[in-house]
Amino acid sequence: MEYRYLGRSGFRVPALSFGTGTFGGSGALFSAWGNTDVAQARRLIDICMDAGLNMFDTADVYSKGAAESILGEAIKGRPRDSLIISTKATFRFGDGENQVGSSRYHLVNAVDGALKRLGTDYIDLFQLHGFDARPPVEEVLSTLDNLVRAGKIRYLGVSNFSGWHLMKSLATADRYGWTRYVAHQAYYSLVGRDYEWELMPLAEDQGVGAVVWSPLGWGRLTGKLRRGQPLPPSSRLQSQTAVDSGPQVPEELLYRVVDALDEVAAETGRTVPQVALNWLLQRPTVSSVIVGARDEEQLKQNLGAIGWSLSAEQVAKLDAASAVQKPYPYWHQAGFKYRNPTPV
Repeated sequence: MEYRYLGRSGFRVPALSFGTGTFGGSGALFSAWGNTDVAQARRLIDICMDAGLNMFDTADVYSKGAAESILGEAIKGRPRDSLIISTKATFRFGDGENQVGSSRYHLVNAVDGALKRLGTDYIDLFQLHGFDARPPVEEVLSTLDNLVRAGKIRYLGVSNFSGWHLMKSLATADRYGWTRYVAHQAYYSLVGRDYEWELMPLAEDQGVGAVVWSPLGWGRLTGKLRRGQPLPPSSRLQSQTAVDSGPQVPEELLYRVVDALDEVAAETGRTVPQVALNWLLQRPTVSSVIVGARDEEQLKQNLGAIGWSLSAEQVAKLDAASAVQKPYPYWHQAGFKYRNPTPV
């Protein structure tokens, strides 16, 4: 397994990490992902560890806390320092007025709850699951800094922030000498390249590593979707709740990318998802790509994205197939790239 620095920190993480969205299978959204129990989770973790993948990502809202609890049970007995555990909080987790957001009240409770469910004394990477505009940024960052100083969190990150959300937070942390965010868990795939427009240049400039979620385009780049053919029965896209909750992709873009992936897969002797994942692993600022799996075979297939590289010509083919018209001001900035170079 290849290891990379998490942003501009001294912390090394595997290029592939494992997402636990399939653990538990509670609720309309997560039941469409999978329903992995403790025994199955333990087996998947065994496979990951054997391959050198030791980073496991979860969140409090995944199956209403069940994913964290199952992960905690599945890692029991393993040396804690052999594991990298990342989790997230911000979204509603309870019915009370203060059981949501990034207030001091909610963040302290969220971290303590996650520690209990995970059965651990500390979280390696704690990420805000989304931006909360209600509390002052100073309240959020001072609370997180205190949790780091208390030893409950080792590194901080965010997820689903816009460029100004992230930059304002980083500037505030610098102003007061508080712990900085070093990771941004962001959606990025061959059918969703918006990350490149502003978040990637920001990440390169500010030393924030991308931890990529849904790298297969919300289940669209598994190699099972084909133009003019029905969805496979096991696809999460069979669930309208899952479709509505995830990124939207124009049909023509999807199948243009799938056609290019088929060509490259044939050239390399790899599978479509392996090619899609390998493309991401070559992108600037990417620290780790989160892969999920319903079963052992799917996990082993995803692990096959490591240990080889697409050629420059194959990358260019995929780039061209997945290119879309940028919104303003990014199309305008592209007109003078010599002053706004693309991250490398």
